[in-house]
Amino acid sequence: MKKKVFIIAGVVVVAAVVLLIFKPFAKEKAEVTFETVKVEKGNITNTVTATGTIEAVTSVDVGTQVSGIIDKIYVDFNDKVKKGQILAQIDKISLLAQLEQTKANVDQAQAQLDYQEATFNRLKALYEKKLIAQSDYDQALYNYQNAKASLKNAKSAYDRNLTNLNYSTITSPIDGVVLNRAVEEGQTVAASFNTPTLFTIVNDLTQMEVETSVDEADIGKVKEGQRVEFTVDAYSDLKFDGKVSEVRLQPTTTNNVVTYSVILSAPNPDEKLMPGMTASATIYVDEKQNTLILSGKAMRFTPDASYMAQQFAEISKNMPAGSAPVGAPPSGAARQSTAMAGNGVQPSAGPTMAAGAMPQMPQGGFGGFNSPDGSKMVWVKDDKGGIRPNRVTIGIDNGTNVEILSGLKEGDEVVISMEGGSTDTKATNQNQGPRGPFPF
Repeated sequence: MKKKVFIIAGVVVVAAVVLLIFKPFAKEKAEVTFETVKVEKGNITNTVTATGTIEAVTSVDVGTQVSGIIDKIYVDFNDKVKKGQILAQIDKISLLAQLEQTKANVDQAQAQLDYQEATFNRLKALYEKKLIAQSDYDQALYNYQNAKASLKNAKSAYDRNLTNLNYSTITSPIDGVVLNRAVEEGQTVAASFNTPTLFTIVNDLTQMEVETSVDEADIGKVKEGQRVEFTVDAYSDLKFDGKVSEVRLQPTTTNNVVTYSVILSAPNPDEKLMPGMTASATIYVDEKQNTLILSGKAMRFTPDASYMAQQFAEISKNMPAGSAPVGAPPSGAARQSTAMAGNGVQPSAGPTMAAGAMPQMPQGGFGGFNSPDGSKMVWVKDDKGGIRPNRVTIGIDNGTNVEILSGLKEGDEVVISMEGGSTDTKATNQNQGPRGPFPF
C-alpha cells in the first residue's frame, strides 16, 4: 500500500512539473486572431460646428430728428412698405409756428437790406462827386453789407425750420417689412439727446444671414464659400442650406475664450426662418465624394510586442549560420523593424535587402510609424493569416475615418485589433515608444 502511495505521488509531481514547463510554451503558441476592417469607397467630411442668431441682411432702425407728439401712425407690425411711404406723422403745430417766425425774420431782413442798399447807392453817387465825407460813405457801405448778412442768417434759420417740418413726416428709407413698431399715437418723443427708434424695417426676408461664433482653434479651417447646413428649433426635422459669406477679423474675448464672427448666408424662399432664431450650423471645411475611406482605428493600431518578438525569433532561426540581424533586440525585448516572414507576415514594398541582412530596428517599438513625408503605417492582413506593415498616404481625417490617397485599394483588410499571445492588443496602444519612420 505504501508503495502504491509513493507511485501515485510521484506521478502527480511529474505531471505538475511537465505542466509548468510546457504551459508558457503553449501560451506563446496560442493562436493569434486579428480583427480587421475593409477599405471601402464612400463619402468623408471634416466639419466645424457653430451656433448663431438669424438676422435679416439689411435692417434699418427708423427714428426722428425732431421732438413732438406722435399725431398719426400709418403702419403696423409685419406691414410691407415701399421706399418713401409715410409711416407716422409728428404734430406740426409748434414746427409751423417756428417756421412762420423765421419767415417773418426773413421778410424783415429783406426790407432792411432794400433800405440800406438804396441809402448806399445815393451816398455812393455823392461820394464820387466828393460832396460827402469818407466816413459817411464808409458807414453806408457797412450798413449795406451788414443787412445782406442778416438776410442770409434769417434765410438759414427759415430753411432749418422748414427741414424740421419735413422731418415731422416719418417715411420709410427702404422697401421692406415692418419688423418692430416702438411707439403709439399720442406718445411724446424727444430727440434732444439721442434719436429715438420708432420702427425697425428689414428689407428682404427671403435672404437671411446667420452670425455665428467660431472658436480660435477652428477658425483657420473656415473659408469663404464653404458649404453650410444648419437647423433651428422651430423646424427640428428640416435642414437649411447656406454658405460662408464672410469671416470677420475682429476677435471677441469672453472669459479668456477667443472667438471670431463668421457670417453665413441663408436663402429663405419659404420665409420659414425668422429674425432672432437660434441656428446650430455645421460648416463643411473638407469633403470628398466616392473616395477610399478607412476607419481611424487602423491608424492607431500597433501589434502586440510579444507577437513581434516571436516573429523576430522565427526570422532569426531561418537566417544563415553566423549572420545576425542588425540592431537585434536584447533577450526578452520586443523590438524589431522589418516585415515578418515565417508565420505569414510579409514585408511591404521597399528597398531590396541583401541576403542574410536585416534592416536597422527603430528604438522604442513600433508605435505610430509616422514618416517625415507625412505618410502613415497600417497593418494589412495577408493571404497566410498573418499581417504585414503597409505605408499609406492619407487625406481628410475627421477623427472617425480617414481618406486613403495611396497605398491601399478597395477591399484590402486592415487590422484594428488582435487577440491571443501574452496580451490582447487594441487600436489604442499607438503611444508605445517613439514615432519614427518605418525602416523599409
